[in-house]
Amino acid sequence: MKMEDDRGFIKADLVLLDESKPNFQTQVNLVERNVNPVGYALVDSDRSGKKTQFDLVELASNIQKADEFTVATAGSKLSVIVEQMKFLQQQARKVLEESNRNKQLHHIACNFKKVPGKLYYVYKKPSGQEYISMLSPEEWGSKCPEFAGAYKLESDMTWTPLDKVQQRKNDYEMIDQLLSSEHQPHLQIL
Repeated sequence: MKMEDDRGFIKADLVLLDESKPNFQTQVNLVERNVNPVGYALVDSDRSGKKTQFDLVELASNIQKADEFTVATAGSKLSVIVEQMKFLQQQARKVLEESNRNKQLHHIACNFKKVPGKLYYVYKKPSGQEYISMLSPEEWGSKCPEFAGAYKLESDMTWTPLDKVQQRKNDYEMIDQLLSSEHQPHLQIL
């Protein structure tokens, strides 16, 4: 297959060592040559603008490199998005677990009005029924029923496990500090 360029030069057939790679001679796009732009010959067309096969190889190499970088860049950006998706999935799972826990705790048997900001204790009767009490296991003493957990009822009516109360308090203090500062030059979260 012989190809001719716009100047009448015949391109030699290229023997590809790797048939899976594209033929660069058909992929390199050169700007159309115009020897008389605006009607005037600005340079000698026989002395300028001639490209050799080596020039085409170099151009093709640059295009191939650009293609590889484009694929690598897209791949790295997509991997960041995948990581973000995994993180959001974990966050969604956590929200659903907390929501289920809150719902279960609100439906446990209780004979008094629960007040936000207070600690409550969940116990299990021998019959298997769970109930909420204001008494801690220490206050029950030796007659303490089977203890199932301790939770603080928050002002938004969610429940925080006792072992996470201090962390949640610290988080709220940090949020309050961020919201109350007039000038926020930099955020120092960790």
